[in-house]
Amino acid sequence: MCDFKKYFSESCDEALRNILKKKITGSFFFVNTEIIGYSVLKRPLECFSIGNSPNKVLLCGGFHGMEWITCHLLYMFIINVCRSIINHKKLSDKNLWEYFGKRSLAVVPCVNPDGVEISIHGSRSAGMLSDFVERISGGDTLHWQSNAMGVDINHNFNADWQTVKKRELQNGIAFPSKTRYGGEFPESEPESHCLADFCRNNKIISATAFHSQGEEIYWSYGDSTPPKSLKIAEKMSELSGYSLSFPEEMAVGGGFKDWSIQQLHIPSFTVEVGKGENPLDISQLDGIYNKLEKMLVYLISA
Repeated sequence: MCDFKKYFSESCDEALRNILKKKITGSFFFVNTEIIGYSVLKRPLECFSIGNSPNKVLLCGGFHGMEWITCHLLYMFIINVCRSIINHKKLSDKNLWEYFGKRSLAVVPCVNPDGVEISIHGSRSAGMLSDFVERISGGDTLHWQSNAMGVDINHNFNADWQTVKKRELQNGIAFPSKTRYGGEFPESEPESHCLADFCRNNKIISATAFHSQGEEIYWSYGDSTPPKSLKIAEKMSELSGYSLSFPEEMAVGGGFKDWSIQQLHIPSFTVEVGKGENPLDISQLDGIYNKLEKMLVYLISA
């Protein structure tokens, strides 16, 4: 079987994601891969699915360009789930194959592939938008969070979006930027629209978005929060050692977790992985994964 470890020693750019896709689909016949949409620059948003049940547990990463370590985290989890199934061995003391009769796992490792490329390779990776990206980044593409149009994907979902927009304007965020500009209207960006469409067109029973950093779990969105969300979040916290938290004001509303709670009425979570300054160094990856594997396995069954 393929030795995947060598692929997790460098940043998770487009070339490496393509290699991982080929290795995963070539090694595990039961993994279904579909393109759920395309980015501004026509890079695919890929979803890896395991199981045939219509009830899908959704995990997503790579919302923000410089948080590409979350893509690696999810690729590692896909691979370890597959190995557990094909070798008929437990993962974190759980027989995963017992869960997949009642639910499926759907993973979108990289929601914002253009932003990830910009953070890793700079403005030149933005093609026809390279001059635009260079200008609005002020030369600092390493800390780029937005998509190629300068829209923060995690401010672009229709969850109290008008209030989010007012808050942005109060903080002087009125134009495309490397972070926190929520766009001209909800789902204005192909990345947010196709992810929302995927959720609308499938039976998603829980959704978790992975960001970095802080080792925190956000689990609520006002009165829309499903009653069982807190219980699930408390178990997630227990298994990971991450703390349960509430986001700061600028991070409330407009996000995928908020939208999933408000529009889909399902338990939804944001997990901030690791600690330090973004982009987190790849040397943190093994530690992040080892700390979160039990929690990730739990999410399949929760």
